[in-house]
Amino acid sequence: MAKLPITIATGDYDRVRPIIDGRVAVEGCETAYFPISIEESSYRTFTNHEFDVAEVSLSSYIFARSRGEFPYIAIPVFTSRMFRHSAIYVRADAGIDRPQDLKGKSVGVPVYAMTAGLWVRGMLADEYGVRASDIRWRTGGLENPGRYGAFKLDMPAEISVEPIGGDQSLSQMLSAGDLPAVISARGPSCYDPAGNGPVRRLFPDYRAAEEAYFRTTGLYPIMHTLVVRESLTAEHKWVAQSLYKAFLAAKNIAVSALDDFTAPHVSTPWIAAEVEATRALLGPDLWPYGFEDNLKELSAMVRYSHDQGLAIRELDPAELFHPTTRERARV
Repeated sequence: MAKLPITIATGDYDRVRPIIDGRVAVEGCETAYFPISIEESSYRTFTNHEFDVAEVSLSSYIFARSRGEFPYIAIPVFTSRMFRHSAIYVRADAGIDRPQDLKGKSVGVPVYAMTAGLWVRGMLADEYGVRASDIRWRTGGLENPGRYGAFKLDMPAEISVEPIGGDQSLSQMLSAGDLPAVISARGPSCYDPAGNGPVRRLFPDYRAAEEAYFRTTGLYPIMHTLVVRESLTAEHKWVAQSLYKAFLAAKNIAVSALDDFTAPHVSTPWIAAEVEATRALLGPDLWPYGFEDNLKELSAMVRYSHDQGLAIRELDPAELFHPTTRERARV
């Protein structure tokens, strides 16, 4: 039987590279792989439906899934996850010394529906009592003017989201003092990690804040997921499981390599100590895939999406994923 040709687009991460370079095959499939940025993969998939399988923003996917506007369904592969206390940048002269000081302020975010923003707003609401409606949200390109989200927002009246000017960028406005704060997955160019300049992080010791957040909540934030064209899974019911198995195998290869300290696979001298410390906090699986093992994070995300005016209803997390991938096979 001829193999099924499929296209796949994700970032070029260690946890997917065994599929890119052919060490791991997708059972029954002949793959054409596009290792591109998440911004490009998400935009091209949401707007033009270009790929059979793609990495997308999980927040944007929840938004689209709640409206039935997206001809893809996810599998519980989470290609990116990251704590986001580090993503809040503030002007040192804006009087923002604690999260509660963001109330009543205008805060920039590249795209309101982006997953980093979803998690920051959820954390601010749950941990500090700062709701999405307490802030005036300004959207636009971080460095380049003219960035827009893939979806048109229909926000509730109590949540204010407005684009910045077409010739402005969030980093420029933060540097000039036209915005007191910006939330961004990427650091703005006006931020100097050495501490020089007018911009600093709201949580200077963000690692300590993020570790404390995990100990308190047990949440390990998910950023991106993998989606597959639903028409493909309708015609070939086995495709979703083949993809899940391949991406799980690739991730396991990458994580196992972190434990090979004889000749480290990562270019830093204390990777052994880092892996041991991280595993002591997060548990033995440093990068969990699967529906059951991530239900706590997924439940938080569907709640955040509805509370923040994105999803039109609070979804059941099971609605997000292909039914053949929601349970794991056991021996």
